[in-house]
Amino acid sequence: MTKTALFWVGPLVLVSLVDAGAGPAGAAQGAAAKQAAPSGTTRTRTAPAKSSTATSSAPRPPARSTRLARARAAAAARARDLALPHYRLDASGDLVPDLRAAAAIIYDPETNEVLWEENSQSQRSIASLTKMMTAAVVLESDPDLTQAVTVIRPDVYRASTTKLRSGDRVTTDDLLHLLLIGSDNAAARALARVSPYGSQGFVRRMNEKAAELGLENTRYTEPSGLLSGNLSSAYDMARLIAMASSDERIGSIMRTPQYTIRTAKRRLISVHTTNQLLGRPDVDVRAGKTGFITSSGYCLATLLRLPQGGQEVAVVVLGARSNAGRFVETRNLFTWMSTKVSVLFGAEPPLAPQLLQ
Repeated sequence: MTKTALFWVGPLVLVSLVDAGAGPAGAAQGAAAKQAAPSGTTRTRTAPAKSSTATSSAPRPPARSTRLARARAAAAARARDLALPHYRLDASGDLVPDLRAAAAIIYDPETNEVLWEENSQSQRSIASLTKMMTAAVVLESDPDLTQAVTVIRPDVYRASTTKLRSGDRVTTDDLLHLLLIGSDNAAARALARVSPYGSQGFVRRMNEKAAELGLENTRYTEPSGLLSGNLSSAYDMARLIAMASSDERIGSIMRTPQYTIRTAKRRLISVHTTNQLLGRPDVDVRAGKTGFITSSGYCLATLLRLPQGGQEVAVVVLGARSNAGRFVETRNLFTWMSTKVSVLFGAEPPLAPQLLQ
């Protein structure tokens, strides 16, 4: 007797197992059949008929349109969940942010006070947040920003993010705008190369300056942030963005949403900010820098002005799960801080009053 069983193992695969005369009786039948077959003849194996009962009872995979609809619904649910602020009660019973990223901090640069933090001293890859130090080192020698710089092949080779081409001739000021607005890696290399230190000396100076500023968790291996060896912490990056943006040459660029340059050969290059919080009516961004490589996750360092009294706070998020996540986490931290300050001032919270319920 032939037994057929159908097993459901995935959305599009049915596996049929056929057991011809399973067990000792089946083995005996098989042996008898061998003996009965005439020598020198070819035995034709006939596929056993499938059981109509088993086939009809097997579950059918959902239609492709149904699977797509379910996937879209799940993605929309995740997006809604991400957009909502998440809070928890701390040991003292206060409502505090429930962070989804790897590390974050709210820091007051005027008083050097940490207003809130989670894993803020943990050392992590920081990707293009590196470029804040690159800009600071470039400008500390007070260079001529109108000086022309010729881009060479090593600047653009495997630069990943760049709009520059080998042979482009642009100014130092143009390179700084490409660096801080468009997060251009070739611009970082070119700036380091033409600096008084040269490419290798430039990286040494970056590390020296980090030590001078007391950034104990910060180490640099190159000026763009493209490599995972550029390491720092949320605390160090909060201090760095406050320091770097205090130079108006850096701060003003970080607040610029779009910039267009013209090369010496009259080629136009337009860059748009990677900071999606810039220009939003509910967040006053005074400076900001994004960063992402696989080892760092999505990072964002910002200097934000609170609506009460104009106090500025540095908000840094490291290792967020998605591009949108870093902006949502930063905005939620800013909202939470604004609400707390409003309560201290005895004013109506300007944002998310439900946090206090």
